[in-house]
Amino acid sequence: MPAAHPRYPLLFSPLDIGVAKLKNRALMGSMHTGLEEAENGFAKQAAFFAERAKNGVGMIITGGIPPNFEGGGRGSKLSEPHEVAEHRLVTEAVHAADPDVKICLQILHTGPLARTSECVAPSAVKSRIGAYMPNALTAEGIEKQLRDFANCAALAKEAGYDGVEIIGSAGYLISTFLVEKTNLRTDEWGGPFENRMRFAVEVVRRVRKAVGPDFILIFRISAMDMLQGGLAWEEVVQLGKAIVAEGVNVVSTHFCWHEALVPTIATMVPRAAFTQVTGRLRKELGVPMITSNRINMPHVAEEVLARGDGDIVSMARPMLADAELVKKAFEGREDEINTCIACNQACLDHTFNGKLVSCLVNPRACHETELNYLPTNLPKKIAVVGAGPAGLAFSITAAERGHKVTLFEANSDIGGQFNLARKIPGKEEFDETIRYFRRMIALRGVDLRLDTRVDADALSDFDEVIVATGIEPRTPQVPGIDHPKVVGYMDAIL
Repeated sequence: MPAAHPRYPLLFSPLDIGVAKLKNRALMGSMHTGLEEAENGFAKQAAFFAERAKNGVGMIITGGIPPNFEGGGRGSKLSEPHEVAEHRLVTEAVHAADPDVKICLQILHTGPLARTSECVAPSAVKSRIGAYMPNALTAEGIEKQLRDFANCAALAKEAGYDGVEIIGSAGYLISTFLVEKTNLRTDEWGGPFENRMRFAVEVVRRVRKAVGPDFILIFRISAMDMLQGGLAWEEVVQLGKAIVAEGVNVVSTHFCWHEALVPTIATMVPRAAFTQVTGRLRKELGVPMITSNRINMPHVAEEVLARGDGDIVSMARPMLADAELVKKAFEGREDEINTCIACNQACLDHTFNGKLVSCLVNPRACHETELNYLPTNLPKKIAVVGAGPAGLAFSITAAERGHKVTLFEANSDIGGQFNLARKIPGKEEFDETIRYFRRMIALRGVDLRLDTRVDADALSDFDEVIVATGIEPRTPQVPGIDHPKVVGYMDAIL
């Protein structure tokens, strides 16, 4: 048995989940990237996930894939045999990068949140954030959904996935059966909780039967839905025990429906704020548990595991921000991690606006097939004026490619207006980005000149000059803007 990792003995310990053995406890959890719908999207997903696989992650769960048309309404799905081949691009790339990495498909039936007028739900109750009034499922319609879940799982197995995750939370189809707010039925699928949880349990039963015993089955449960009239804790436990009895190997906890008003992943949410809820459920179920939300650095993951708050730690956005996060942690290079600052500006915001996901601190994310920084054959002497985020990012990238970079900054420290942003209460994570750039400047050999203003004459000896001096705030043209009591954001923060 290999020796324990000196700093992260729990994070880098293997885990037997019954049907498979994970090499460590680091999971890249499911997040929709938009590559699922993009042209050549599965080839791009293959590169995206393979890059994370080769850099140390133990298991990956893909973005959600609907089991039928009404489960999503647009983009990809997995319901027909001819769709298997494109998924195989992903699984083969991941297993080629590291055969020990497990990859699971998330089966996501969005129910009333699907982007189609054909969306379905247990009852015709419109979600606050849904585009359409859902169609209430008939008994035959429920049977069709159950068959489609099982069929999707079987096709996932054929495509080479090591398992599937069924998402039963967040206001998607399965979760709408569970709560009285959205399930108004009076038949065997509604009413008392035993009936309301029947659909979730039957989905698990059908999926397990379709894939057999030697296939990872994960269920994502609403451990805390934050709804008026939502699930009681006793109901969460009852559901958890029922799905485990039907063959679930791992339970993943989810916090809050999308329509709930409680923030769970924004930067003002404390790190690992919800993991103790997972720990409480873990004591009840007796199977490996995945915990998540605002776990963005390896020492936070280790602390979560040490508290008994979970067996596996999901770090989806952190691995969007830095594909090498796990590898850097293992090698003791934590100061080189490009930390997720939970801004959500290029990930979650893009998802809800139908745009391709990327990352504010890592614009290469989801562009791995087109944005590659190769060594230059013609090294240049480059001046960069301004050490804000743009100047910093350019400098370390150009230096990585082999250029000789001198970075000029008029102020006494790097960061530019990012230093204003990180003074705002709740945005302390922005400190991590400055720490990252400070380390990478030193590592890449960038010649940093602080407290230095330059003019054209001082720059005449350089082959290229990059001006990254930031912006001047726009003054809105509104009545009273020139009043002495009015201050701009810079003055207010300073």
